[in-house]
Formats: sequence, structure tokens, C-alpha cells
Amino acid sequence: MAATRGRLAKIELLAALLKQARADEVEAVIAYLSGTVLQPKLGVGWAGLQAAKVQAAETPSLEITDVHRTLALVASAAGKGSAGKKTQLLSELFARVTVEEQEFLVRLLTGELRQGALEGLMVEAVAKALALPAGDVRRAAMVVGNLGAVAGGGDLASFTVQLFRPIRPMLAQTATDVQEALTKLGSAAFEYKLDGARIQVHKQGGVVKVYSRLMNEVTTAVPEVVEVVKGLRANELILDGEAIALGPDTRPLPFQTTMRRFGRKLDVEGLRGELPLTPFFFDILYIDGKSLLEVSYERRSEILSKYISAAQRPPRLLTADGRQAEGFFAAALAAGHEGLMAKSLDAPYEAGARGAAWIKIKQANTLDLVVLAAEWGHGRRHGWLSNLHLGARDPNGGFVMLGKTFKGMTDELLEWQTRRLQELEVGREGHVVYVRPELVVEIAFNGLQQSSTYPGGLALRFARVIRYRDDKKPDEADTIETVRRLA
Repeated sequence: MAATRGRLAKIELLAALLKQARADEVEAVIAYLSGTVLQPKLGVGWAGLQAAKVQAAETPSLEITDVHRTLALVASAAGKGSAGKKTQLLSELFARVTVEEQEFLVRLLTGELRQGALEGLMVEAVAKALALPAGDVRRAAMVVGNLGAVAGGGDLASFTVQLFRPIRPMLAQTATDVQEALTKLGSAAFEYKLDGARIQVHKQGGVVKVYSRLMNEVTTAVPEVVEVVKGLRANELILDGEAIALGPDTRPLPFQTTMRRFGRKLDVEGLRGELPLTPFFFDILYIDGKSLLEVSYERRSEILSKYISAAQRPPRLLTADGRQAEGFFAAALAAGHEGLMAKSLDAPYEAGARGAAWIKIKQANTLDLVVLAAEWGHGRRHGWLSNLHLGARDPNGGFVMLGKTFKGMTDELLEWQTRRLQELEVGREGHVVYVRPELVVEIAFNGLQQSSTYPGGLALRFARVIRYRDDKKPDEADTIETVRRLA
């Protein structure tokens, strides 16, 4: 893959490989070639990998399933002595692989595998291997949230919306103002953009489960959401929305405050009394046995209004008039919200896609970027990793650096940041610590300027940290195309 140039040639190569993979291997094959592992968290950093490296084997003997089983054991090791156990497991793995295989595994586990096997290409390859239309494979993968499961075989018709199997959330592009959104969409629906935690709620009878933006179940953390949805008259439904903490004046509290409700170890009832959550629902994806993904947004909104009261939906305006939209935008900001979402009335729900049908409009220039490296601070920040190297996502693979910032960081954030970045470390060069590109950070900036310093030809002006986005993965960061469009 790394040596092959050209999209079609890469697809041919991947499809040929996928045809050779056994059913119990194909999911891991897809994940590894895409630069990820199937375990959500291994708990192994750069230092741990270096400690585990041993002399490589002379001949290859390991199979994909052997690697997967070992990584599952590494991920499950916990408690006292777990670090040593992880190192031992990895050492035994590294002792059974060749030098070339060791290099592949280290790059895989540090997030540094760059071979061009991105999901878009992999979808095409799976379709070719299965002799199926790529569009059908893509839709099935979005619905089940797992391309590997689709590639494992079976009738694509079986990959339909199912209760308690979370769907990838639909995503939005960015516009600089409401007029740009209207130019793209024509008449549109504008909704307040709530700065809360994205939730997807599934209900069947008296059973309700809540999932996060990353499709992790968070039901026990949000009893208020469960109670609201249990009271709805539909027997079966799937809702898309936000859970947000509001102050006594009903203004939204900061995003980080809301996210306190989603920590690992929680006194849920205590936190609920101190920091209650309010759910707002802006879309409905399934109702009483029927998927609504292919139904227009306008029709989905009509159905949503039959089950969800106006008080539990974000304020909404349908208009093609720029002055009306500007007034609505000002009202959203005055109420303490981030801005607006503009939505095409005739668009289906494109699960997992960042299509042109949804557009977010914020007051300040902000981007969700990925931390590529950090520099040790000086003076009062001595001993802390401070100056962040920031990159936008390149759809063709990797990230494009746009600049650095050390602004907007509290002492508490610096302390956490230093600890977390060292866990993600993949190497050092002088005072710079390079990290796996896993952390997404929301950055505010005053503008963009031409730059000969950075490979993308652009640099952020007066960049500052707003917050880390624990609810976003690197593949949800803003792209270099978005940055160029803003420029």
C-alpha cells in the first residue's frame, strides 16, 4: 500500500488481499491497514513499547488473529502490576515477529501508520472484493458503524437500522456566516447550535439506552434523559440530540461543565443534584419499526414534533431571507449558545457523513484540530508541555500543520495536557515531544495568513485553546479543505 500510487491501484491491491482473508480475520485486516486497532484503549505509550522491544524472529510465524488476541489481553490488563503484564505480553509478541513485522506493529500501535488505506478507499475495496455497489457498502457500514462487520459477509439488506446498535451521527461542514449557508442551501432550517454532549437515544417499550457521539453507551450517567424518553408515547424510536447543563437562568453552562456528567467514576445521583442535564432532540432516525434515514429532513422534523414537545427541541426557523437568519443568529448568541445549524430541507440523514446538507455557523473563527506535538515550556511553565503543534486533517492521509499555540491554557489544563501527551509520545527531538495524533482540540483564531513555513501554505493568526474535544476522534477534525475555504 505504501509503495503503490494511484487510487485505483490501491483499491485493486486491497480488494485482492480482502479476498484472501478468512471471516475471522477480515475485521482486523481492515482495521490494521487503516492504521487502527480493534481495542478502544490499549493503555500503552511510547515508553512501554520501547521497553517491550526484543530481538525479532528470523522467520514469520504469527497470524493476524494471534496479534488480535494478544492486543485484547493487553487492553484488558488492569490493576496492580498491569504495566508489567502489558510489557510482558508485547515482548512475547515482538519476539515472534520479524524485523519488518515489528516495525509495522510499532507504527500501528503509535498511530504512525500512513499507507493511504483510508476508509473511503477501504469501502471501495470491500465493495470490489464482495462484487457489490460501493454506495450500498458505504450505507451499510454507516448504519452498523463498522466496515469490518460488513466485509465479514452476509446480505447487505441485513445491515439495517436496529435498536440498541448505535448509528454513526451525521456531521456538519462549516460556514463563516448565515449568508454563505443560504447560498449553499437556498431555503433552509436554522436551529440553535447547542454546546452540549451529542447523544443518540434508543427506546423499545420500557427499555431506554443512551449512546455518546463516539457510540459508547452512557445510559447510567444520564438518568434524566432516560426518564424523559421513557415518558414518550412511541413504543420504538431512535432520537438524535444533545444533553446540556443549564444554569438557573436557563443559559448553557460551559461544555467542560456538561462533560463532568460523563466521567468514568461518577456519583451519578450526587452529580445529578448538583449539575442536572436537560436533553434537546433535533432529529428522529427510527419510529415503531421504520427507519427514517432516507426520509427528508423536513419530513423527519414533522414526525419529531409529534413526539417531542417544542420545549425539548432547539429553537428553529425556516427561511430563505438573510436578514431573518441574521436576527435568529443574534438571538442564539444572546441566549448564550454557540451559533446556528443550517439544514437542507430535502436531505436524508447521512449517517457518519460530513456532507453539505448540514452547516454549522459560529460567532468566532474556530477549528477542531489535532495535536501533533508539543514543546516543553520555559519560565513559569518549566516542566509542562505547553506550545502545541496543530494540524488539520488531510483527506488523503495524515495531517497538515497550521501553526502552534501556548495560549488559553490554565494551570490545571497544562498539568493534564503534560501527563496525557507523554502517554501518547512517539519520539522526541530536542525540546519537542511528538505524539500520536489522537487528541482533538478546539482552537479559536483571529484569521488565516499565507505561510511558506507550513506545508499547507496557511497559518493561524493569534490561535488559542478553547477546549479539548474528548467527544471527537481525529477523523472528525476539520480538514485542510475547510481551512482553505475559510481563508
